[in-house]
Amino acid sequence: MGIANQDAMKQFQLLINEVDGSLKNSFEKPIIPPELYRAVRDSQLVGLSGYSKEGLPVIAVGVGQSTFDKASVHYYVQSHIQMNEYRDRVVLPAATKKQGRHISTCLKVLDMTGLKLSALNQIKLLTVISTIDDLNYPEKTDTYYIVNVPYVFSACWKVVKPLLQERTRRKIQVLQNCGRDELLKVMDYASLPHFCRKERSGSSRHSENGTTENCFSYDSAFHQQLYNYIHQQGAVREPIVPIKQGSFHVDFPEPDPRDVEIAKTIETEFHKMENHNNALSYSMNGLKVNGD
Repeated sequence: MGIANQDAMKQFQLLINEVDGSLKNSFEKPIIPPELYRAVRDSQLVGLSGYSKEGLPVIAVGVGQSTFDKASVHYYVQSHIQMNEYRDRVVLPAATKKQGRHISTCLKVLDMTGLKLSALNQIKLLTVISTIDDLNYPEKTDTYYIVNVPYVFSACWKVVKPLLQERTRRKIQVLQNCGRDELLKVMDYASLPHFCRKERSGSSRHSENGTTENCFSYDSAFHQQLYNYIHQQGAVREPIVPIKQGSFHVDFPEPDPRDVEIAKTIETEFHKMENHNNALSYSMNGLKVNGD
């Protein structure tokens, strides 16, 4: 392993330790006060937009506009795990009952609208979340649909794709524009995330009009039900018996060298683009000066 990857492993482990120490035995506790939970929701854009034609929950994720800057790291990890638990304990069992057959996975639609080079600061946190998912919630996503893809993502995807495991690559579909036409093959219009409703879908943060629900919102039905569920679990004040996959008392993994390599590769590509943009900006400024 190269020196750069060794340094990345150390940084990754420091973040794991920070999160681990902050969250032990706290996953069943609600994030309070409500203003803090709202701040987390406004900066970690995730929600349930509906169900596929086969009955799988459709999870929308606003990757490009999630800033993770309104609360400390452990609140974002805590929130992520609570959503996983709610999915496994409430959403999937309800889908199973409705469909009359076992439903154990979901679909995820990842919106890259607004993705910028500044997202580099979030990579380590996202890698921690991904690693926790791999260890505690394996094989919970049937397909990842990636939409509203900017150049920043396209450039990184070319170098990251070969590093992914084959089973992961098979699950990922990068769609054109907002992906509406392709997504309508697997879900009804009512289940489309709000950022996929129009060809020029705009921001992940806001609905396209006053009637389309923003599934990321703290005020959405999903997040209100989730928050009430966590409050109810906290009020019980009894240990929660782990279910087969997923538990509030999750394991915090040692950094996976593959994940660290992917994070380092993305970081390197972001720096290359940043340097290229800086050089281009400097050249343009030089042209203006010479023109004067």
